Amino acid sequence: MAPPLLLHLSRLILLLSLAAVAPAHLVPVQYLYPPFNLTYFHFIDTNGVFLLSPGANFSAAVYNAGATEASDSQSRFFFSVLHSASRTPVWTATAADSTILESVVLSLSATGLSLFDPSTAQPDPAWSTPRLRDPVATLRLLDTGELALIDAHNATLWSSFDRPTDTLLHAQPLRLGVPLMSSASANDLSPGAYRLVLTPNDALLQWATSSSPPSSAAFLTYWALSSDPAAVQDSSHAVASMAVNASGIYLLADNGRDTVYRLLFPSPPASKGDSRVLKVDPSGRLRALTLTAGAAVPTVWAAPANDCDLPLPCPSLSLCTPGSNGSTCMCPDAFSTYSSGGCAPADGAALPAIPGSCDAGAKKAARYSYVGLGAGIGYLPTKFALPDTSGDALPACRDLCSGNCSCLGFFYRNSSRSCFLLHNQMGSVFRASAGADADAGFIKTLPSQHGKGSSSSSLSLITIVFGIVLPTVAAVLISFLLYAMGAQWLRKRRPQHRLKKTSGSSWFKLPAMLSSSRAASSAPSASGDDLDEDVLIPGLPTRFTYGELDAATDGFKWQIGCGGFGSVFRGELPDRSTVAVKRMNGGLGGTQGRREFLTEIAVIGNVHHVNLVKLRGFCAEGARQLLVYEYMNRGSLDQTVFRAGAAAPEWPARLRVCVGAARGLAYLHAGCDRKILHCDVKPENILLDDRGGVKIADFGLAKLMSPEQSGLFTTMRGTRGYLAPEWLMNAPITDKADVYSFGMVLLEIMRGRKNSKKQQEEEEHTSGGSSASSASSSEYFPALALELHEQGRYGELVDPRLEGRADVAQVARVVRVALCCLHEDAALRPAMGVVSAMLDGSMDAGEPRAELLRYLRMYGRGLVDLRPAGWMDQGKAKGSDSTAGVSSSWSPASCVSAQQLSGPR
Repeated sequence: MAPPLLLHLSRLILLLSLAAVAPAHLVPVQYLYPPFNLTYFHFIDTNGVFLLSPGANFSAAVYNAGATEASDSQSRFFFSVLHSASRTPVWTATAADSTILESVVLSLSATGLSLFDPSTAQPDPAWSTPRLRDPVATLRLLDTGELALIDAHNATLWSSFDRPTDTLLHAQPLRLGVPLMSSASANDLSPGAYRLVLTPNDALLQWATSSSPPSSAAFLTYWALSSDPAAVQDSSHAVASMAVNASGIYLLADNGRDTVYRLLFPSPPASKGDSRVLKVDPSGRLRALTLTAGAAVPTVWAAPANDCDLPLPCPSLSLCTPGSNGSTCMCPDAFSTYSSGGCAPADGAALPAIPGSCDAGAKKAARYSYVGLGAGIGYLPTKFALPDTSGDALPACRDLCSGNCSCLGFFYRNSSRSCFLLHNQMGSVFRASAGADADAGFIKTLPSQHGKGSSSSSLSLITIVFGIVLPTVAAVLISFLLYAMGAQWLRKRRPQHRLKKTSGSSWFKLPAMLSSSRAASSAPSASGDDLDEDVLIPGLPTRFTYGELDAATDGFKWQIGCGGFGSVFRGELPDRSTVAVKRMNGGLGGTQGRREFLTEIAVIGNVHHVNLVKLRGFCAEGARQLLVYEYMNRGSLDQTVFRAGAAAPEWPARLRVCVGAARGLAYLHAGCDRKILHCDVKPENILLDDRGGVKIADFGLAKLMSPEQSGLFTTMRGTRGYLAPEWLMNAPITDKADVYSFGMVLLEIMRGRKNSKKQQEEEEHTSGGSSASSASSSEYFPALALELHEQGRYGELVDPRLEGRADVAQVARVVRVALCCLHEDAALRPAMGVVSAMLDGSMDAGEPRAELLRYLRMYGRGLVDLRPAGWMDQGKAKGSDSTAGVSSSWSPASCVSAQQLSGPR
């Protein structure tokens, strides 16, 4: 072994020889040719730039990221690609130890790029490009920010675009299996704890809850692009790549053209030369930044928007509370503050020291205690993660955590009986919003040590065994024997109707009343007693009792609406939140009917979108079936647009309603796990609030309707003016029936009047006035819209109450979209995702085909009747008006079939 002095001398000679390979002060160039070595001596007195793109937009440099801490005077240098004007790193050679200190050399050779330390005996580089198929001829940086190794035939051997770090540039695709990894901090560009990753269905932000290398770390999802309020789904294709441009973020199919999801930024770039990039910052937030010619890099969009939706906005176990001036951090009630800023149990109990270290004693469940986090406190796993188990009671969830020594605690959701175990590292917690599923959180603790002797410990053990354990075991055995005897007696008295428990499902216990026919056929000993049926229903929302809803609505006193499905009442829950309670007409009797009701409620309750009314809970007690929705305080769209004497909404507000409703329907058709057809799209089912919210209501309810109620669906709901032609021809019903109805709604929003000729005449007769239209009051408005579209007279189609205060170009776009939705051939109507894109301007509006709209003119002239077959005859047979108390020849059963046939996507 060489003496230490000789070893240090040899290292110094090697560094000096490497420094002599290139000039002491580098002049940035557009091409670098191997062999080339860059050392500390080249950038110690310069800005480190050694390579420029042709337009000087980007530069390759040895970047000084600064010291990681105030007490650390040692600066960190990294091999990075920078945006030249702002000196913002957009790519970095990251590895386990990619920091460039005084002895590290950046080497370009015929085999590729590498970082190595000649002062160590380690022959392997700290970072290098992979093995290449041909020798490297040159290193080049393009104006797109792409760093590329080129061979002698000008073909790319390696590209930084294929190995992004924390930033996605304009025109740079992000593909499946290639994540964006955040940096550890602003001064440490090595890989951090957060990443953006693509799946075939979505783009997800994830947090590494363990300190393992990224390839083997456990990641927790805390944000999904599809769940963002601004996201719109355009197709059901599998996601293959992601791209960002000046207007927004796009998830693309494998052909690179079809958009699966798109998320548009709130504002366009201020300058034509500016470009937008995506960056995962060290806090875990995904930001859209504008790279400008100036030094500042403004953020134009960020997700999650709320600090408390990040994994660690506060120290571990701290309660994050959002506020207008930022979030605040405090410990939950049962916890006290650590000196380091974290939270610990207030009773002095200790948290498990090293998660995942399983010794023999740690595996004993009796060793652990649990501290509750308190009511209304949530945690990220319950937002996106699948439960570890479902269908079991809370003690089973606790025992599961106690038997797993790496488990730090658990959350239990009572409504679905779901259990979520917490592993590796605990983040901060947050206050759940009112109406969210109530989760109960518990943190595992170890008993505090007070230095008791072994004798007292033995005494405590004896006391526990003989004073608690043995009596408890005896009581359990006696209870089990009594239960077994009682169950055997009951089996002899009545038939069995109990279902087997299935793994992974939540349980809902139903008091199933015997039907009259069943009671008549049963033995006299059955006597009509209630039977308990265990029904397996996964994912149910909060269950309310009838008494709770009766009290919330003050005896169902405040009715705010009614329709074919039932009456709606305003109510107030104990948490002071206002809700809308829908009391369903009739009821689906029998266990099978209740099972179908609960199955559909589980589907509706798990549909979440900013433009869909949220189902907060339900009640199912015998024939009483009620749904609890969030309250929209401005009521339905028809009350705002059509009500006599009401102030007419301005055009921008109407356009926002059109776009919001289209996005809600698009999500129902293509964004859910199971396609949902609305089957009753009309202004009465579009609700508004005073914050500008637009939400679709009553989706999914058509499948809950019994055949006896189907006749009321048309007459009581007043939906005949929105029925697609396929309803009337008994043709298969698809999501394009909703598209047709939405086209009719678009025309009504624009005009401020009902489209139906008969409804217009009835309104004029009631008000004693005349139509505000420039055309005759008897004109069928969709036919008039088609005629004026062909003449290019779009301004005449707008609500005259606006007195010309409407953007004619936007009106023309809405008219063209509406007419495309009304094509007689359902296959030629656009999908709702396309309708949404055309309305918000991200896609050019289609051109309606006049030959597919001739039936509108014929109906306007009275040559055809768009009402269901048999409508008039049935009305006359009853000796009443043709629109009252009749049943139509169509039935929502075809809508149900369409949902069933669509299946899971």
